[in-house]
Amino acid sequence: MIRNFVEELTWRGMIHTVMPGAEEHLMESMRNAYVGFDPTADSLHIGNLVPIMLLAHYQRCGHKPVALVGGATGMIGDPSGKSSERNLLDEKTLRHNQEAIKKQLSHFLDFESNAENAAVLVNNYDWMKNFSFLEFIRDVGKHITVNYMMAKDSVKNRISSDASEGMSFTEFTYQLVQGYDFLHLYKEKNCSIQMGGSDQWGNITTGTELIRRISGGKGFAITCPLITKSDGSKFGKSEGGNVWLDANRTSPYKFYQYWLNSSDEDAEKYIKIFTFLTEEEIQALAKEHKEAPHLRVLQRRLAEEITMMVHSKDDLENAIKASEILFGNSTSNDLKQLNEQTFLDVFDGVPQTEISKTDIENGLDIIAALAEKGGFLKSKGEARRALKENSISVNKEKVAEDYSITSKDLINNKFILLQRGKKNYFVLCLK
Repeated sequence: MIRNFVEELTWRGMIHTVMPGAEEHLMESMRNAYVGFDPTADSLHIGNLVPIMLLAHYQRCGHKPVALVGGATGMIGDPSGKSSERNLLDEKTLRHNQEAIKKQLSHFLDFESNAENAAVLVNNYDWMKNFSFLEFIRDVGKHITVNYMMAKDSVKNRISSDASEGMSFTEFTYQLVQGYDFLHLYKEKNCSIQMGGSDQWGNITTGTELIRRISGGKGFAITCPLITKSDGSKFGKSEGGNVWLDANRTSPYKFYQYWLNSSDEDAEKYIKIFTFLTEEEIQALAKEHKEAPHLRVLQRRLAEEITMMVHSKDDLENAIKASEILFGNSTSNDLKQLNEQTFLDVFDGVPQTEISKTDIENGLDIIAALAEKGGFLKSKGEARRALKENSISVNKEKVAEDYSITSKDLINNKFILLQRGKKNYFVLCLK
């Protein structure tokens, strides 16, 4: 059954421009549409989540999504919104990245079933690699004028920018290569729609123009707005750079925290874009949030939904447990369940010092651990006072002056967490 895709995207705030006739075209029958992904890394990042969600909603509305990995275009570099060329990749790296990207997309799209609208993954390198330069300029280039290409914002902005070093011929031809992708998929995969961010409008419409001029057919374009943050900072970036979908690049804990730390304004926008919750569910959550904003209902639900989709239910539960360790009533047992990377993420920036195995083999006196060995507190006297005040914890559990730290206190056979009061932490690390 076909559902109204444009209507679904509209209430979610995911529509920027729809080419006239596209909505009617989609309501007539199942249609094939594609979105392109840059394969210059072996992981997508959250900046790619909007086009991923476009395809996911598209499939849920009864249509067939085609995910295009831009192996050929990745070797060139898209000038849209960029001020310099990118590094070019070899084929082996591109193939590795393609497989990694497909695995991530499969969290959102059904590639495996026998359904008529099962998703398909293609790589434009497969049809571009044997296309000679002379054939391309003869069969494709002659149909698009330089005037038409120069009029595109992505080209005009790059050439007119004071900071720009100009644009190479390689990058100038990018829109022709992407336009040819649309023509190829129109002919070979019956793809009549291309979707992407609003900055891709010029490249997409070059494709619709090629379809009209070479095949006498009709292609459509649908774009979504570029996501911004309410404070003006760039969406998808954290202090450490990109927020990746690969757990080895951005841990599930840090991924979960990124969404949890969204502002109220952003959370209300993001929950429509990055989850499959219904309009009624989101309205109910927004109402609940307004009544008690300090509970951060929107942020929590957003972080839960998207962490579970990108990673897994287990990863989400671990991320929630890890979050509660800093802010909740967690125990020594909770700490010991964290893997090493999550522990380091949770206590990122907390001062630490190394101790040797021999230090704890016979038991390390808590006063020595706090003062001379660890350096958490300035002196033995300060350590004794803190212990008498009952403000010292080892691995979240209160200890007295007679406590000795041994190997049984080790977290992941490596760490011991010292704490004074609620917020002052210190890590002993076994070298």
